[in-house]
Amino acid sequence: MRIGLGFDVHKLVVGRKLVLGGVIIPFEKGLLGHSDADVLVHAINDALLGAAALGDIGKHFPDNDPIYKDISSLMLLKKVKELLSDAGYQVVNIDSVICAQKPKLSPYIGNMCKNIADTLDVDIDRISIKATTTEELGFEGRGEGISAQAICMIEKKYKF
Repeated sequence: MRIGLGFDVHKLVVGRKLVLGGVIIPFEKGLLGHSDADVLVHAINDALLGAAALGDIGKHFPDNDPIYKDISSLMLLKKVKELLSDAGYQVVNIDSVICAQKPKLSPYIGNMCKNIADTLDVDIDRISIKATTTEELGFEGRGEGISAQAICMIEKKYKF
């Protein structure tokens, strides 16, 4: 068994869609980034890659590569799953938290969990997503950006 930790943050800007966990959330701002800037899936990708000692998303999906421009982060998660599988690992579970003052995310968490579970081909009860605010403190509290953290456990697919 191996454990990985991931973190990501993106700035909120006008003119972009807000995508979290592969769900488009109605809001007046979206996250700025080269891909769809899905901070939740980025944190999960980094946690999974870190657990397998495979580097980070910047190594595998550089933000100066036009192939990843506006790509769905769920597509990147699918590629991370393939990297894990090639290295002999499978996902045991993922626990994550999104930090945003607004919008209220609880109505969307079930769909986020489903998207991530489906992409990783795991049971939905292996995916936990929580949302919190910073009580109006810091950049999240001022509505300048959204951050996410994830921790995961992976294991070798075949035990000898």
